[in-house]
Amino acid sequence: MSEKFQNYINGEWVDAVSGETFENRNPANWDEVVGIFPSSDERDVARAAAAAKEAKEKWAELTVTERAKILGKAGDIMVEKKEEISRLMTREMGKILKETMGDTQEGIDTAFYAYGEARRLYGITTPSELNDKITYTTVKPIGVAGLITPWNFPMAIPCWKSFPALLVGNSVVFKPASDTPATATMLVRIFEEAGMPRGVVNLVHGTGGKVGEAIIKHPDIGVISFTGSSAVGSRIAEVAGKSLKRVSLELGGKNPEIVMDDADLELALEGVLWGAFGTTGQRCTATSRLILHEPIYNKFIEMLRERTKQLRLGNGLDESTDVGPVINEAQMTKIMNYIEIGKNEGAKLILGGKRYVKGECRKGWFIEPTIFIDVNPQMRIAQEEIFGPVLSVLKAKDLDEAVKIANNVVYGLSSSIYTTNLRNAMKAVEKLEAGITYVNAPTIGAECHLPFGGVKNTGNGHREGGRWAYEIFSEIKTVYIDYSGKLQKAQIDVDTNK
Repeated sequence: MSEKFQNYINGEWVDAVSGETFENRNPANWDEVVGIFPSSDERDVARAAAAAKEAKEKWAELTVTERAKILGKAGDIMVEKKEEISRLMTREMGKILKETMGDTQEGIDTAFYAYGEARRLYGITTPSELNDKITYTTVKPIGVAGLITPWNFPMAIPCWKSFPALLVGNSVVFKPASDTPATATMLVRIFEEAGMPRGVVNLVHGTGGKVGEAIIKHPDIGVISFTGSSAVGSRIAEVAGKSLKRVSLELGGKNPEIVMDDADLELALEGVLWGAFGTTGQRCTATSRLILHEPIYNKFIEMLRERTKQLRLGNGLDESTDVGPVINEAQMTKIMNYIEIGKNEGAKLILGGKRYVKGECRKGWFIEPTIFIDVNPQMRIAQEEIFGPVLSVLKAKDLDEAVKIANNVVYGLSSSIYTTNLRNAMKAVEKLEAGITYVNAPTIGAECHLPFGGVKNTGNGHREGGRWAYEIFSEIKTVYIDYSGKLQKAQIDVDTNK
């Protein structure tokens, strides 16, 4: 009998108003049902938003250190439950246990960063242009935050959003991806165990079309934080813009790794294997384009093909597995369609390109790690986000051409260059159009105290991570205190003739 899960609204675990449910299955073994979840709609969102609206004032009236104590306790519980969380995450989204342990650790790091940030929610003080007058700024919550999160990092990304939102003093309506509702439920249970007051955190399961749409349209939700595709992000910006909601969008990527002829090729090889095929390529930061300096093009391709052949596909709970499944059948079909597009465009498929059905993998959605060479920068496989284990290899005659190829996409999230030449490294840092640039490391990875996000169609200018995430969920208040005892008229009182 599969476990039945519920929404969490106003401190109570409840079914969807409709009574309808959906199944959450293991992508490595589609016969395994992880759980049964409520299929919610706008009525459930309305209940959650009402609870959050009711709770937000008392939550905001607590001192920031009192809020931080609850969030720190949540971090402590996450430490205790790290392996339990990670095993559940592997079962419901497929990536290997080492990666889900890292996902959970990122959530833990974010929790403890928030605990410390309670002592650093700085405003500014600055001199007034008038005597006997003090000026400074403070940070205030927006009110109710709507958090819409993806399935590929089902603990880390909800933590990136929820901990800053809560520390500042907002209440939350949280819609996780319908492919990873169990990990989200565990996070909310941790908040509950940590002592979160009723109504401050509300969890509503369901589809983007019903629950997500209701969140972005609800008049009492003042800020939306979304991670997902650029197409959906554009829709959110359009709808939320009509009511002037604050919107933070972390969207797609088509991330390049440049390898120059002076690079440590073994190090670069390790980087591209991890960047392209870790998480089965299902990262917005995945290395989906490999740009090779012409002198090492053929040599590196042969190194890459031989090492990629050695990657083992399988269930992520098996310690010998290198690459897990893709998330579901629809995603597998999309990726396989892109592989056909690559073939039809004239790229040369040198490895993979097929569904993997050996042994127990026949029960899941596995795709062989796939490499295309002789890729033209204008091909769709070099331009569009595939979100799977598909790598496009391109050739550049020098660094300038490599950077030009790297920048020739609508995205700008992460980027990478492997070189031992300082000039090459610094020129790439300067010229690559991306929110993140790595030198001698692959395009993936984030540290909780640093900003995460990108340019162009990758987002709308906000950054998650570090102190920058707190700006998403904050209003800035400017304070003037005049103790002169007389009316001072600022610029009007300034005599420019002196």
